Amino acid sequence: MGTPDTAVLATTGDPDEPPTDAGGRRPRMIARGWVQAAILVTAVGFLVLGLLAVRTYQAEPPIPDRVVSTTGEQLFTGEDVRDGQRAFLRNGLMQYGSIFGHGAYLGPDFTADYLHRSATYVQKQYANSGDGAADAHARTVADFRTNRYDPRTGTLVWSEAQAKAFRQLTAHYADLLGRPEGKQGLRPNAVTDPDTIHDLTAYFGWSAWAAAAERPGRNYSYTNNWPAEPLVDNAPTGHTVTWSVLSLVFLLVGAGGLFAAFGRWNFLGWHGRDQRLLRFHAPRGVRLTPAQRTTAWFFFVMAALFLVQALLGAATQHYRADLGSFFGIPLDRLLPYNLTRTWHTQLAIFWVVTSFLAIGIFLAPLIARGWEPARQALLSRLLLGALAVVVLGSLLGELAGMRGWFGDLWSWLGNQGWEYLDLGRLWQVLLVAGLAIWTAILYRGLRRRLVAESVANMPWLFFLAALALPAFYAVGLVATPDSSFTEADFWRFIVVHLWVEDFLELFTTVTVAYLFVLLGVVRERVALLVIYLDIVLYSAGGVIGTMHHLYFSGEPAEHLALGATFSALEVVPLLFLTVEAWSFLQLGARRHSPSQTPFPHRWAVMFLAAVGFWNFLGAGVFGFLINLPIVSYYEIGTGLTANHAHAAMMGVYGMLAIGFAMFALRYLIPEDRWSDRWPRLSFWSLNLGLAWMSFATLLPGGALQLYKVLDAGYADARSLGYLQGRANVVLEWLRLPGDVVFLVGGVLPLLWMTWLGVRHRVKGARNPDAPGQDLLFTEIVPDDTAKDGAAAVKDEATTARGGATAGAEPPTVEERP
Repeated sequence: MGTPDTAVLATTGDPDEPPTDAGGRRPRMIARGWVQAAILVTAVGFLVLGLLAVRTYQAEPPIPDRVVSTTGEQLFTGEDVRDGQRAFLRNGLMQYGSIFGHGAYLGPDFTADYLHRSATYVQKQYANSGDGAADAHARTVADFRTNRYDPRTGTLVWSEAQAKAFRQLTAHYADLLGRPEGKQGLRPNAVTDPDTIHDLTAYFGWSAWAAAAERPGRNYSYTNNWPAEPLVDNAPTGHTVTWSVLSLVFLLVGAGGLFAAFGRWNFLGWHGRDQRLLRFHAPRGVRLTPAQRTTAWFFFVMAALFLVQALLGAATQHYRADLGSFFGIPLDRLLPYNLTRTWHTQLAIFWVVTSFLAIGIFLAPLIARGWEPARQALLSRLLLGALAVVVLGSLLGELAGMRGWFGDLWSWLGNQGWEYLDLGRLWQVLLVAGLAIWTAILYRGLRRRLVAESVANMPWLFFLAALALPAFYAVGLVATPDSSFTEADFWRFIVVHLWVEDFLELFTTVTVAYLFVLLGVVRERVALLVIYLDIVLYSAGGVIGTMHHLYFSGEPAEHLALGATFSALEVVPLLFLTVEAWSFLQLGARRHSPSQTPFPHRWAVMFLAAVGFWNFLGAGVFGFLINLPIVSYYEIGTGLTANHAHAAMMGVYGMLAIGFAMFALRYLIPEDRWSDRWPRLSFWSLNLGLAWMSFATLLPGGALQLYKVLDAGYADARSLGYLQGRANVVLEWLRLPGDVVFLVGGVLPLLWMTWLGVRHRVKGARNPDAPGQDLLFTEIVPDDTAKDGAAAVKDEATTARGGATAGAEPPTVEERP
């Protein structure tokens, strides 16, 4: 550690930063054009998204007031359909099967299943009537594709053959959902009430009608002819094929823009640091603030939730290998598939968000140049307690809600049932409130820095990116169990896609860029360029590209066209920072570095590098593979969807969450307790386990299922009979070694490290009389001076606490009672 007269105590990371203005504020550090471009592209994206929201309500499939046969017999009412949706959500059936292709993958897609079974039954009726098979097919197609809904009376007329099929399928779903022996993923006697079965069948029948009946004035159905069902002549539309081709053109344009951006960044000196050397200062010399020390508990909770989530994932996947038992244990009686999958998907969000909350709290004093307000640690501990209440309350509520223990309060205290938004409405509101409290904690810690900065500079971007997280997660509150499926799916994917894939990624980009600036790897101006370019890219592709999830859920064709086009522009901006991370590793690994301390953040940066790999493979390659409308038409809700989801969620956000933990734990764990073998083991085991999961099971299984869709139809490929076939069972068992490596070698060492952070976390300053030890900073020296053995030239130093000018009093921590 350098002494105060040799260490650079403060800069912002840029030797030629602009001076403060007359009011003491640091002016904008980037050209006005970047700010204007970011605002313009974002505004246009959300304007189009707003128009698409309006079209969702205008063009969604209608729910008729009543459905009658040609003889006038009433089969069901619109209220029966709505009650059926409530029963579907209350019983967690969206985490068992799916509607319009959205939901879980073990049970059937109930839209496709009803359509196929009812069309088969109708065609048999006509074939047995003596009119011949060819005429039977034509009559079946006419029954299903002719839209007999009268909007003036609210009445939908079904043929007598369709009415008979409805009665038969009511009995079928009573057997499927209420089997006393279980052994199909649901708990025994899951749904047995006759009225509920009737309402569920009405709901499935309505969705199948929307999937086949042609929109008024169009020659395709409300779902753009999804699913593929030859019995009713459902086949890809012209929109599906045309926009698939055009999206490939946009991909090429986006790739060209990506190369241009790389060239531009090289011109700006983004990689110019490769010829300079870093002096790293030992973590033991850093004094952490009280709030920073509380993050040790956040990371421990994160790792514990990660362990539970991974175990639940293994149990959930085991159902696809053996429906009867879990190594002899009748798991469906204790933890049925729809419950384990609900918890698995919910905890994936919880443990990642916990790490994001922690890194925000940890970085705030660094950005604020060493200052921390009073009682910041107390607020952080209260936030962690509130998070624990929400997590435990929502998980137990989902268990109780599926078993009907809450009565009419099921949607508030139990489970709302929408995939990824399963938690009860009370817990959802509390989670939004918790995120808002987190942003208030960040503002308290940053306010002195914010008042001294232009809104266009990095401190404000960090805070605004954090502020967007509760704002856009709250959008999910618009989707309620009483919303129509099409409306709810629109708002649900604002959370699933726009919140997760855009705003979490924006916060990630700002955070990672800030880490690099604080550690002296890049100049602040260059990091700002990266952030603004990312904002432009996110907004150009990601905002409107949200619609690629909604091709076939009852939206009009414009959602398909715009979703396909703009999702092709979702070039992953974190690849830029990944390249810089590798440059950082090379700098830290130079043998002739004058630093007496090894680079302390090798494994944190390695996890960030893994983010880039999985961003390219999981989110990029696997994501684009299924985003093409013509591919999505056949594979939605199959193993290829699961492959993309696992590789992108764990590979990107999971690795990010762990990388953030590694950065903070390097300072939370005392030097004598730290060992590189634990992060090394965790890093390689998690990445190898995830790769095994993808390439040994999910990708080949998804490819086989896609072939089955093309060969035998979507309904057959989603059936339990197909999933329990020999090839699929073998592939599921092949996943076991990867899961063991992932859990034992990856998750458990991470849990151990976070426990070390809690059990042995560092105390106050090691030597309060040495001001330099209060700061974390990195000196960068020219390579040639190091080789010549000359005195190190202080080109640039960035403190993790901040930036008073050299020679000034070192920053202090303010903690009043």
